[in-house]
Amino acid sequence: MYRRSVCLAVLFAVAMALAARADEPQRANLPLKRVVLFSSGVGFFEHSGQVKDDAAVEMKFNVDDINDLLKSMVVQDLDGGQVSTVTYGSKDPITKTLKSFSIDLTTNPTLADLLRQVRGEQVVVEAPNEISGIILGVETRKKKIGENEIVEIDVLNLLTDQGLQAVALDSVSRIKLSNQQLDAELRKALSVLASAHAADKKSVELSFLGKGPRRVRVGYIQETPVWKTTYRLVLADDRKPLLQGWAIVENTSEEDWSNVRLTLVSGRPISFTMDLYQPLYIPRPEVQLELYASLRPQTYGQDLARKGMEFAAKADPGAPQKAKMAKMMVESRRARANAVGGGFVAEASDEDAPGWDLSQGVRSAAQAGNVGNLFQYAIAVPVTLPRQQSAMLPIVNADVKGEKISIYNPRVQAKHPLYGLKFTNTTDLYLMQGPITVFDGGVYAGDAKIEDLPPGSQRLISYGLDLDTEVAPQSKGRPEELLGVRLLKGTLIATRKYARSVEYTVRNSGKKAKTVLVEYPIDPNWTLISPKAPTEKTRDLYRFAVEAKPGEPAKLAVDEERTERQQVALTNLDHGAIRFYLSAKVVSAKVKAALAEVVKRKHELQQVVVERQLCEQRIAAIDRDQARIRQNMGQLDRNSDVYKRYVKKFSDQETEIENLRGRIAELSDKEAGLRKSLDEYMMGLDLE
Repeated sequence: MYRRSVCLAVLFAVAMALAARADEPQRANLPLKRVVLFSSGVGFFEHSGQVKDDAAVEMKFNVDDINDLLKSMVVQDLDGGQVSTVTYGSKDPITKTLKSFSIDLTTNPTLADLLRQVRGEQVVVEAPNEISGIILGVETRKKKIGENEIVEIDVLNLLTDQGLQAVALDSVSRIKLSNQQLDAELRKALSVLASAHAADKKSVELSFLGKGPRRVRVGYIQETPVWKTTYRLVLADDRKPLLQGWAIVENTSEEDWSNVRLTLVSGRPISFTMDLYQPLYIPRPEVQLELYASLRPQTYGQDLARKGMEFAAKADPGAPQKAKMAKMMVESRRARANAVGGGFVAEASDEDAPGWDLSQGVRSAAQAGNVGNLFQYAIAVPVTLPRQQSAMLPIVNADVKGEKISIYNPRVQAKHPLYGLKFTNTTDLYLMQGPITVFDGGVYAGDAKIEDLPPGSQRLISYGLDLDTEVAPQSKGRPEELLGVRLLKGTLIATRKYARSVEYTVRNSGKKAKTVLVEYPIDPNWTLISPKAPTEKTRDLYRFAVEAKPGEPAKLAVDEERTERQQVALTNLDHGAIRFYLSAKVVSAKVKAALAEVVKRKHELQQVVVERQLCEQRIAAIDRDQARIRQNMGQLDRNSDVYKRYVKKFSDQETEIENLRGRIAELSDKEAGLRKSLDEYMMGLDLE
């Protein structure tokens, strides 16, 4: 009977345990199924699988990835279920967490600091005998060591059953807190400190609510290395160039990729990091109660986003979005390329699961539109790549259009051009920038590089030095040419034409004729005269094609002109410059007559100025002579003949000075009149 009772009790306990376990959500696993790598340094990771009834999925992430996870995670329960919660371990600032404990460890306290924090607590001290008492405090005392040295020591003051007792801390070997709760608080604080030093992974738990089996999936953004492209270009005389492209991808995550659908996206979506994992606390101001202040009516400005929506609603909001979505659906299926071995095809693959319609499985979700032109390479065959490993995946293998040429630029190489190819992207793929290894005639010929190249675009690439061809440029100067002269309000406006020329001599020592593209810098101040138009034109360069046959020098002359207007005030023109314009054939008779009149009037003015200057110079000479006379007269007898002769001379000079000053006044008035007349005449000119 006793054994039967025991068995029934055991069975009852097992049943209760099973019932309790049945109430708990089932644990499910969501393997990684899809990875989308962007050329902006992020990747989109998608996990999918099945759950049954209420289920929980636990996922592990590095702490550094939590912010991207919180910013981007999308979760779906596709078959009638509902996403309940996404929980994760919080990360409060360590200083704030430590300050929440009874013993504060934020400032790396000493033993004396810790004991000061627990004043009034019961402790047991071994020093070396066991002493039990209540902490009164910790003080610092000075202790003499030897004859001249004094040190400070910390002393613990205790209230024991025998009375007050002081214990030097340097003699204490152990201190035990009698308060078990306080001891546990200290240990928890130390545990928090230890956890802050660990860079381990954090758990994120997803809860799904529903009945029966259902499909669920999770997607999120994480930082990833930028995927890169590298190309091989095979040249041959009897066939089109063959372009082979490879994508270099790296699995730097902590999870192996097993049969993952991989998509490589070419484009630069905006991506940033934001600290969402760290809890934020904002200091709040202290506000005093306003006992007698009444509330006032408030006015509020309109939400700008709402205002924009109201403005957009005046037009048909559906038409632009429909056009964008149609274009996106067409472009998503453009990426097609043949495989190199292994059966890889750059083509989007359809899956049973629907697209990311966030309205399923979540009560409220926002829908965003297409915000850019992205091009993707979807690898058709699932990819298996262990963690911390890299791989090369073929994405392009097709014939392209290309024409062999030589490219000459003296700034790159002064003597020889470079082997090049006029390359046209005749594939349907958007080729990302990357290096190109060129093989010509079955052997390595050099390396090249291309920028991003849309379908149908053309670029030049160069990959080696063409030693069979030499180019010799020679600059030729030409004299400037006067095109015309105009007189306008006292200013002479001369229009001049400048010309320059560079002649290129191309010598081909090879066995075949070739096309040499000569690059010439564009100067917006100069106009191209010959040739009339370049073969090609970029933002910075003209390109001229020269057909060079073996053994026959080919010539290319590049002529440019520049027209410039120069303005000079007529008063600043010297006689030599005026004589030049008077003798120029392109100067009209009216302009020459006006210039001659200006010369005549300036000559009359100059004569008056010279005469006035001579009078001023004579007065200055007399002043110097009178100073000498005054000095000599001070040393002579007033009755001497020499003194009387000085007096007479001084009187004659004063008379001359008066006459000169009168003449200077007349000349100054005449000079002012002539200058005014000249200025009025020049300002009234408007002749061509």
